[in-house]
Amino acid sequence: MDGTILNSLAAAERVWGRWAAAMGLDVESFLPTMHGKRGIDTISALNLPGVDPVAEAEFILRGEIEDVEGVVPIPGAVEFLSALPPERWAIVTSSPIELAKRRLGAAGIPEPRYMVTAEDVTVGKPNPQGYILGSERLGVNPSEALVFEDVLAGIRAGEAAGADVMVITATHNHEIETGHWKIPGYLDVTTHIADDGRLSVRFKS
Repeated sequence: MDGTILNSLAAAERVWGRWAAAMGLDVESFLPTMHGKRGIDTISALNLPGVDPVAEAEFILRGEIEDVEGVVPIPGAVEFLSALPPERWAIVTSSPIELAKRRLGAAGIPEPRYMVTAEDVTVGKPNPQGYILGSERLGVNPSEALVFEDVLAGIRAGEAAGADVMVITATHNHEIETGHWKIPGYLDVTTHIADDGRLSVRFKS
């Protein structure tokens, strides 16, 4: 969701940046590490003494829900998603459900029929659990799915699930080294439904 169909970079970094500064972290080096992961996983990995990851993750979540200024759709995302049959796509996000709905609303993106959020998994990305669950809800094998990702943790999760991966670069400040297809957004691509019902992404001619 974040970085693949909507851009919440500024809002997320405002909230996480204030928290990191209060914790005495190097904000500039910390911020790139928190994208695409559950908040509790990010905080737990820091092993900060005397810090309760559950309480801090909840504190940050409240801040992110309150601050959605500048949350916008990735160019062409709304039209791209509207062209997909609603039963054929799902959101798999590291965001909790309340934040996911808040950001989708702020970006003007309708909620999908299927959504996997932070509450639905016991281990976040790069573990493939979320994408495996998302595929189950769609009724397909992960090997038949195309994962759209923007960060390394998510790319690795898609790979580990056995899915194909498309990398969205709209919010990238630095290039990610990957052998997967990359697109900056959705303005130059369209969906195609074959006679056998298979979906594909095609570049506009």
